[in-house]
Amino acid sequence: MSIAVDAMGGDHAPHVNVDAAVAASREFGIASLLVGSASRLEKLLAETGYSGSQIEIVDAPQVITMDDPATAAVRRKRNSSIRVAANCVRDGRAEGLVSAGHTGAAMVSAKMVIGTIEGVDRPALAAILPNLSGHCLLLDVGANPDAKTQHFKEFAVMGSIYAQLVFGKESPSVGLMSIGEEDTKGTDRTKEAFKIVKEAGLNFIGNVEGRDVFNGKVDVIVTDGFTGNVILKVSEALGEMVEKLLREEIKRTLQASVGFLLSRSAFRSFKQRLDYSEYGGAPMLGVQGCVIICHGRSSAKAIKNAIRFAAEFSRQKLAQKIQSSIAELHSREASLVKA
Repeated sequence: MSIAVDAMGGDHAPHVNVDAAVAASREFGIASLLVGSASRLEKLLAETGYSGSQIEIVDAPQVITMDDPATAAVRRKRNSSIRVAANCVRDGRAEGLVSAGHTGAAMVSAKMVIGTIEGVDRPALAAILPNLSGHCLLLDVGANPDAKTQHFKEFAVMGSIYAQLVFGKESPSVGLMSIGEEDTKGTDRTKEAFKIVKEAGLNFIGNVEGRDVFNGKVDVIVTDGFTGNVILKVSEALGEMVEKLLREEIKRTLQASVGFLLSRSAFRSFKQRLDYSEYGGAPMLGVQGCVIICHGRSSAKAIKNAIRFAAEFSRQKLAQKIQSSIAELHSREASLVKA
């Protein structure tokens, strides 16, 4: 099993991607295809002192920059690192793809080159967020800012299957993001979405509100990509602000500094729960294979964990499970129509 890594993608590429592939091999025994400028990657790999056989370099001389329009760039730059990495998954050379590069280009490559699961109209990005009971899953967080009503049901089904895998819960609870718990609250779109998600055969608990992201009430929160992306970015900024304020308070007084020394392990645990690098990135649910989209600023640790998650999702046959559940859903809907 190999995971294709868009080695030229990310703010700190390519060296963090090389370091991540080396760490994934050494720590987890996972093989990687480093896709990008062969000459640069060979030099960086040699500098790590890696002597194993689990890392292969695949030459891709072109790079899609953050200024490039996603769809046009993927079509035009056929030898770009993200496009070639997607080709590797499509052709069976790799079972998953990890990219910290141009998010739009990664999503276009996943849909256009790798292809979507039969029955899925819109793949969704899913993010794991910390809360008081552990974690919750939020989707979509950016792939579909203008999601239509019927897409919410797909998101709910895919999110439920993913949550079963990562949270180990047989029947994770699913909620629909709105401005009130009552089914009469929300926009026309969310009120209609409430009706169709309710019929999806999931553990649907109804509408949830913004506060429920963090209070541990629900396992899976379904929303459109615009709202989800705003929640994700606010959550990340809030975590960074809290950490910064704590550091400032600790430095401000001797008493606080002593208190920190006595509670260092608790602070370390707190920081770890807020650290996005622990989760690697956001999987793109609904495409063939496994595609993990990472932060542009991702560290080697984050990319390494994304590689680990991609390998695990592939081993657990996440895409096949989603396809089976979507097919079952459509079959049930067809039976109801005939009846």
